[in-house]
Amino acid sequence: MSRAESPPRADARTAVEPGSRRGPSPLWTFGLFRDELVTTFRRWRTIALLGVLAAVPVLIGIAVKIETNGGSSAGGDRGQGPAFIAQITNNGLFLVFTGLAATLPFFLPMAIGVIAGDAIAGEANAGTLRYLLVAPAGRTRLLLTKYATTMTFCLVATLVVAVSAFAVGALLFPLGELTTISGTRIGLGEGLGRALLIALVVAASLTGVAALGLFVSTLTNSGIAAMATTVGLLITVQILDQIPQLHALQPYFFSHYWLSFADLMRDPVYWDGLVRDLGLQGLYVAVFGSAAWARFTTKDITA
Repeated sequence: MSRAESPPRADARTAVEPGSRRGPSPLWTFGLFRDELVTTFRRWRTIALLGVLAAVPVLIGIAVKIETNGGSSAGGDRGQGPAFIAQITNNGLFLVFTGLAATLPFFLPMAIGVIAGDAIAGEANAGTLRYLLVAPAGRTRLLLTKYATTMTFCLVATLVVAVSAFAVGALLFPLGELTTISGTRIGLGEGLGRALLIALVVAASLTGVAALGLFVSTLTNSGIAAMATTVGLLITVQILDQIPQLHALQPYFFSHYWLSFADLMRDPVYWDGLVRDLGLQGLYVAVFGSAAWARFTTKDITA
């Protein structure tokens, strides 16, 4: 059910009584955040996005299983395919790393772009944005709630990929000790811990896209236009990041260090790429988050 079709949600967004000067309580703020989460994750679009993300590791696992039934190695004789794919047949946990590597360049950020792009513009398009601002949220609080909801989706989407990959990997392939990129061996428990840490790093790597999408969402009253623009910018940046002549600019593209999470599978861990990635995402959050706040707090709300 869309937000426009739903009756007014008075539980978390009821306006204060006339003459009341008190701001919203922390409990009310939590109620607003909870309400946004419920609305977001009940949408068929959100469920479809999560379903597609969950299906990617399943398809990879089945493809590897079929290919290796004949005795050939995963990825072909030249080791083609996403990172870690050649190790899946030895340990199903590597399907988690492969699934994240396969979805991070496009599928995961595209899903984040859809959710972030629709955050404000979708409300304006549905005619509910003015109603939300009647409640004692204030524009800043509402914007922060929208971003927190988008970040929650980032984490959930990443964990959906990781959990789906682990389930398929455990079902189709053996589990046990892992061989790191450095050639050392670690136990399954430590491997699971690193898999969880990698999932968290991947989710954090999408914070820049979320902030960019939220900013775009404040520029238009069309949810479709905001989503399309965010996804278009994502594709454009990915293309520019592959052009050798732009090597001086590429370290500033939000996607440049995304695959540095592979360094968590080294022993010892290489932190340089991870620190650059998280620092760059923080810069994007600061710049585009501030731009979104400046735009939204001065925007004439007509819908």
